[in-house]
Amino acid sequence: MKASPICQMLDIDYPIFQGAMAWVAEATLASAVSNAGGLGIIASGHAPREVVKEQIDRAKSLTDKPFGVNIMLMSPHVEAIVDLVCEEKIKVITTGAGSPGKYMKKFKEAGIIVIPVVASVGLARRMESEGADAVVVEGMEGGGHIGKSTTMALVPQVVDAVSIPVIAAGGIGDGRGMAAALMLGSDAVQLGTRFLVSKESTIHPNFKQAVIKANDLSTAVTGLTTGHPVRGLRNKLTREYEKLERIEAGKAEPNWDLLEDLGKGALKRAVVDGDTKTGSMMSGQIAGLVKSEGDPCEKIVHDLMEDCASVMRQRYERWT
Repeated sequence: MKASPICQMLDIDYPIFQGAMAWVAEATLASAVSNAGGLGIIASGHAPREVVKEQIDRAKSLTDKPFGVNIMLMSPHVEAIVDLVCEEKIKVITTGAGSPGKYMKKFKEAGIIVIPVVASVGLARRMESEGADAVVVEGMEGGGHIGKSTTMALVPQVVDAVSIPVIAAGGIGDGRGMAAALMLGSDAVQLGTRFLVSKESTIHPNFKQAVIKANDLSTAVTGLTTGHPVRGLRNKLTREYEKLERIEAGKAEPNWDLLEDLGKGALKRAVVDGDTKTGSMMSGQIAGLVKSEGDPCEKIVHDLMEDCASVMRQRYERWT
C-alpha cells in the first residue's frame, strides 16, 4: 500500500509519522514504528553528535525500513547534527524551532528529504519556497511546544496555500482523528501522545500512567506570556509555572529567567526519573483518548489504518 504521495516519497507503507518528542523518540521507538510500516523519527533535541550517532546506529540495527531524524535548529550542536545526517545518508529529516534554509543545499546534495514542522500558513509557504519537500502542520492541540492555531483550522489553509504534501499533527490519537485530518486535505498524519504509552516507548512507567489516567481537561499550556507556549499534563510544575508567569507578566520589567530556571531539566525528570510532580509531562489534548498501555507500535499503526478506513466507509454509507 503506497497510494499516498508521502508514502511513495518515503517508501513507507502507511501515511503515519511518529512525532519527534525530545527524550522520548529514540531508536527503539522509531525503529518499531518504521517496522510497523510508518515513519519512525529520532529526536536529536539538544543532544551532541555522539549521542545522536549512537541512536542512528542502533536504529539501523533494529530496522531496514526508512526512518527519520528530527533536527532542533536552536540546538548548540545543530551544525554537527546536520553534518551527521548527511554522512549517515538519513532518508528524511524533520526540523523544528527555525528555518532549515541555510542547510537546504547541503541536505539536497546528500539526497535527504526535508520536512519542516510549521505552525502557520506563512511559514509553510516560506518552507516551500526554500525547497522543503513537505511540511508537518502542527496545531495547538499537540503536546510540547505549540503555535496559536488549531489543527482543524490550520491544516486546510496550509493545504490550499502550498503544493507540497502536508502532514497533519496535533490532536490526532485514533482512526477518527486520522480520517478527519485526511478529509481536511492532508496526505498523512503525525502522532506523538499515542506512542508515549506504546510497548516500545522507553519513558518512565509513572509518565505512562499519568497519560492513561488523563481526561479531556488534564493538559495545561504554560509560557503564553513569554511567547514560547508548551502543552503538558497538569501537575505541581504547571501550577507553579502559571503562578510565577502571572506575577512576572504583571511587572514593568518581567524576569523571564525565573521561568526558565523553573523549567530547566523538567522534561528529563518526567521521562527518565518518573517525576510526575515537578517533571514536564509534555502531552497533547488527546491524552484523554488513550486508555491502553503497552500496545506494540505495530498494533497502534494497524489499528489506526483499520479504524480510519472503517470510519470513512461508515460515513460514506450513511450519506449515500
